Amino acid sequence: MRPLSPNAQLSPRGPSGAVVKATLRMRAEPGRSAASAAAAMGVPGLTGFVEECGAFFAELRVRDTKLVIDGSSLYYHLFFASAADFRRGGDYGPFAAAVDEFFAVLRSCGVAAFVVLDGGRGAADRKLGTLRERAAERLCRAHGLSRGEGGRVLPLLARHAFVQALRRAAVPFVQCWAEADREVAALANRWGCPVLSLDSDFFIFELAGGYCPLSAFRWRDVRAERSGRYIPARRFQAESFCGRFGQLRRSVLPLFAVMSGNDYVDVTEFEGFLGKVRLPGRHGRARGLLGWLAGFAGPEEAADAVLKRLGGRRRDAVRELLRAALEDYAPSHVNLEEFFLEGRYRCEEAEASGLPSWLLGALARGELAPLVANVVTLRSTFLHVQVEDMRRPSAHCAALPIRRVLYGLLLRAATRADAQPQSQSGALPAVCEFDRVQKSVKKTFVQAASLPAPFGEDGFSLAKLVEVPVSHRQLLLLETLGVKMSLLESVPAHLQLPVAVTCYWTRCSEPKVNLHHLKALLLMIVSGELHRITDDPELTVLHPEDNSIAYNEFLKWKEEKLQNKDFDLDAAHGFCQWQCCLEMGLYLNQLLCSPLAEPDLARLYSGTVVHGLYRDLKSTPSVENVFSSSPKLTELYQVLLNVVMSAVSPDFFQKKTEVKSESRKKKKASKKTKAVRCAVSETQYLCDVNRFASLSMDD
Repeated sequence: MRPLSPNAQLSPRGPSGAVVKATLRMRAEPGRSAASAAAAMGVPGLTGFVEECGAFFAELRVRDTKLVIDGSSLYYHLFFASAADFRRGGDYGPFAAAVDEFFAVLRSCGVAAFVVLDGGRGAADRKLGTLRERAAERLCRAHGLSRGEGGRVLPLLARHAFVQALRRAAVPFVQCWAEADREVAALANRWGCPVLSLDSDFFIFELAGGYCPLSAFRWRDVRAERSGRYIPARRFQAESFCGRFGQLRRSVLPLFAVMSGNDYVDVTEFEGFLGKVRLPGRHGRARGLLGWLAGFAGPEEAADAVLKRLGGRRRDAVRELLRAALEDYAPSHVNLEEFFLEGRYRCEEAEASGLPSWLLGALARGELAPLVANVVTLRSTFLHVQVEDMRRPSAHCAALPIRRVLYGLLLRAATRADAQPQSQSGALPAVCEFDRVQKSVKKTFVQAASLPAPFGEDGFSLAKLVEVPVSHRQLLLLETLGVKMSLLESVPAHLQLPVAVTCYWTRCSEPKVNLHHLKALLLMIVSGELHRITDDPELTVLHPEDNSIAYNEFLKWKEEKLQNKDFDLDAAHGFCQWQCCLEMGLYLNQLLCSPLAEPDLARLYSGTVVHGLYRDLKSTPSVENVFSSSPKLTELYQVLLNVVMSAVSPDFFQKKTEVKSESRKKKKASKKTKAVRCAVSETQYLCDVNRFASLSMDD
């Protein structure tokens, strides 16, 4: 990689008199106009306070530089900027296109981007309370959207689609072991380049190249001058900010962040003290606290003064809390430059986890999801709610058997005694899942699956999983999904995993999917293939005229039909279940070192398209022939449909007209149980055990 001058891109033109208006704000209520989850990162309210308080930003011309990007902020920002609909499960195509365009613009200005993504929660799990609050806020927004209110929720597979887009665009990226902020700061300081993010914690870090908020990074407004193209941006000036509050030293800003309440500290710990320094007017607490901190030479002296004002019983606990929290704003010792140059990610906490080196490397390269680290180190994971029917069990229930196999692979090698609750038999470890139960986020303990040879107790350990023959790994994946490889042989390789997942979803969804659900989903997959063919010059030469006609006819259908904004919550719930099954199918496939090819999510799923097809199939069955002008696509659709139909019983989609009285009684008796547990077909892999015997639940 060609070395770049870290300072060549910055052309300070002095403080700007204009206040940067952030496009993303943290708001918990539905109807917000911003990417709440991205703005919620860091110190609550700090972004708005900094922007309203004064002119603390210098104009920048970003070009010919390295740029360290907070990946979590970027994918929230780009998805919400590119999406037109938030109720139907996401349109990953426009999102991936926005990611491609963003990095193409950076390259055109000579900017070498390096993306740093958050990993798991870390062994200390210090953000658990914050994550539970955010999960509850997300549920509230999703519920509002399901009822026709405004709001925004990031779709389930957006992060995965973002990682795929980074790979496709050859953008260097790393997935940290835990929270990425400190590693972002350390890398940016090593290179002396700016940080691009929406996390207000970067107002607090000491950054040699400065912090540039994404909201002020005008990448769609590239300008040119004699010396080359550049992106207009703004950089936060910490010195000007501190100067606004007398003799405030930058070194005490971390204490300000901690006492204001960040991702790790609850502000109620300091409510009594903050009430004494609060000033009247807007942002009175922040202004008062900063003015008070200006009287101290450093954070230690200020912290001692805070502790003296607290009661003796609380003093020791708060002292430890302050010590740990202040360390969160010290740059990490992890050297990400080494990863980007040599491919080695060395993190003390990751190495202390006891995970095998191949798995740690896969996590750092983003080839495994953070869920893997959380399950192994914490035996805990969050399952993100979607815009689904809140009166029914969580959409994630459909994928429970897949998760149990995933947990079985990850936890069978655990050697330490664990205090987490397990099943009544105590034979297998359990994982704590935070998921939606009606309209609340609750935790449920799910027992890991007992696996067959060679993955069982006497078989390969997790460290040796990569040595298991690919045929065995593929067999475990397909048996979990209840599909035989012989059934998938007629399916293109890059579609075999989603088709296998579709077979599983068709059998395991509750309530049961109907034929319109299935056909809409398969037609959507075929439409993605049509886009793939028309966008790839090498593929376009095959049947060009047929493909062109089919493409134009499909675009015409989209323009005519997708103007209809009607929303079918029953259909949405079914398609949410499909995404949950696909997510866990992807994760299991990754952990098994990809015995099946990974599908391109940008071409695979479009929420607006699948909902439009479902609606039209109910009223106009002829829409099933939308690709009739292309024999190749028509054949593909029939192949996919035949595969799924072969995986279920012949009468699976027939409506039953008679219901025995005994069945009615059983349904009535189990109605309450189904409100909090998952109804999954017992015909799948591991069907010889009661899948739900291991479930217990706490508030």
